[in-house]
Amino acid sequence: MRAILLQGGLAGLAGGVGICRMHGAAGVAGRREPRWTLGEVTAGGEFERAQQAADERRLVAAAVAGSTVAFEQLYRLHAARVHGLCLRMTAQCETAEDCTQEAFVQAWRNLPRFEVRSSFGTWLHRIAVNIVLAQKRRRAEQLGAAASAEEAVAETLADATATDPGAHWDLEAAIAALPPGARHVLVLVGIYGYSHEETATMLGIAVGTCKAQLHRARHILSARMRRDEERT
Repeated sequence: MRAILLQGGLAGLAGGVGICRMHGAAGVAGRREPRWTLGEVTAGGEFERAQQAADERRLVAAAVAGSTVAFEQLYRLHAARVHGLCLRMTAQCETAEDCTQEAFVQAWRNLPRFEVRSSFGTWLHRIAVNIVLAQKRRRAEQLGAAASAEEAVAETLADATATDPGAHWDLEAAIAALPPGARHVLVLVGIYGYSHEETATMLGIAVGTCKAQLHRARHILSARMRRDEERT
């Protein structure tokens, strides 16, 4: 299975977060977009989501039965979001790629234990989060005392008063500069939409701690945004 993932590489991520950069969608010059009523758009969107969910359930069932072709299609469907999750949680491009790769390898190995009625995407994200946290623990053990220094640097970068007054506001960079605990919660709750209960379970922390970290992350980002607006 690792060979299949390597064969496709991470080129398939270009449709999402991409390799350490965000891609904006560009329109086609001269093309007139069709106009739809709100009801038509809503109904069409719900039908499309239902169809996608049904297609995914069939792919998951086939993959559970041993189909590598079906699993490769699941990889292409979910790789961008998993990579985005890992990238925002680790704030390191190479580490995010490694964590993404390992998440799909572990997913393939553990497919027999996956309940088809559950959300494959949520299950996959839980695996990715566990890998990111395990990687962080290994790094802390390897660095030893240097790990606390690294945390101190993250705290300094997160301080709105310590940033370069000429720096341009960049939300992705600001998220990457958050202290790890606050960054992890913000990514899972604020960006990926998980509840505090789900996030607390994934990160192995108390729900109260989860809420406090989200408040901290938002406070830091708001302070940096206000400072940037004052400079412009």
